[in-house]
Amino acid sequence: MKPFKAILASSLVVTSSAFLVLPFQSKPSPAPRLNDHNQSPIMNPGIQLPAAEDGPPSTAPPKGDVILSDVIGNQRGINVFASFTRDIGSVTSRLESAGLNTTVLAPVNSALSALPRKPWEDPEDYAKLGAEAYDGKSGENRANSNLKRFTEAHVVLASPWKEGEKVDRMEGGQVWWEKKDGKAYVQPGNIEVDSVVSKVANGEVWVLKGVLNYAS
Repeated sequence: MKPFKAILASSLVVTSSAFLVLPFQSKPSPAPRLNDHNQSPIMNPGIQLPAAEDGPPSTAPPKGDVILSDVIGNQRGINVFASFTRDIGSVTSRLESAGLNTTVLAPVNSALSALPRKPWEDPEDYAKLGAEAYDGKSGENRANSNLKRFTEAHVVLASPWKEGEKVDRMEGGQVWWEKKDGKAYVQPGNIEVDSVVSKVANGEVWVLKGVLNYAS
């Protein structure tokens, strides 16, 4: 894939030895370098269940003057997905809007590294176009479209988000969450929620241990 040869050095390095460095390749507008002293590790949720009207266990209190675009890049464990949100204009605009409440479902870096293909790859593209599917300007546009679909599939158009409430995603389709055995899971797909790492004026950032279905 010739237009995507450079490694995303600033956003794809995972410091924990438990994570692999992701083999993702760069996109047209690389994300800015994260500032390590502003980053904090993802905290595991407590064992106590949230109230029925609340979301999963949170590690951060609400911040009245802060919006999602201010905090999405602050967590090292989800910095890969955070870089995607900054590269997709529709998502950036959503997170920058104080008047549009949003829940960001951010997969951890290790979940992205475990994917059978990169978020901007589609098996159908390879089936139709072969190994050169992402070469040239048309290939670059195709990859950007796929990445947009992937990222928007993890942006929920509601916050706060009650248990069992079915809500729309930017990419299309609906999702909901439920509690089982003391943990919260996003459905469909039964994706476990690790924690809520940010609560701000226009929404929340939830950390997922897996990736939602983003197939068209």
